[in-house]
Amino acid sequence: MNAIPIVIARAGLDEPVSRQLIAALNEELSVAYPEPGATHFTLAPAEVSGDRGAFLVIYRAGVPVGCGAVRRLDADTGELKRMYVAPAFRGQGLGHRLIDALEAEARALGIRRLMLETGIRQVAAQALYRSRGFVTIPHYGEYRLSAATSICLGKELP
Repeated sequence: MNAIPIVIARAGLDEPVSRQLIAALNEELSVAYPEPGATHFTLAPAEVSGDRGAFLVIYRAGVPVGCGAVRRLDADTGELKRMYVAPAFRGQGLGHRLIDALEAEARALGIRRLMLETGIRQVAAQALYRSRGFVTIPHYGEYRLSAATSICLGKELP
């Protein structure tokens, strides 16, 4: 039996593959959260490059099917952002693999604590993060302004 090759690679946030995946994510989130101020799409290329973070694309059989980012918030803390797996590829363990890769990037940057925000309607995403050891934390940063639609989670990296 031949396994379908899965590759996770760094990409620039402004590369066409990254823009395509982020556009799909933004469209999905805009439909799920039509409330004003409920979506947080801001992420600059400099925040996910060099020693500040990383943007990763996951490929299945050479096709880009998902993405995610880690960005440094302070010396010890990082944030997962822009996590996405295309709907047709969900439930195949790709989200777990992406989190593994992002946590490895965070450790390489010296980050010891990760935080993230997800939406109240993203039940599958919440389950994924909780299965990976993330627990509810107080709203932080810009997510304080969308507490009615946001859930913030965090975890210490071993």
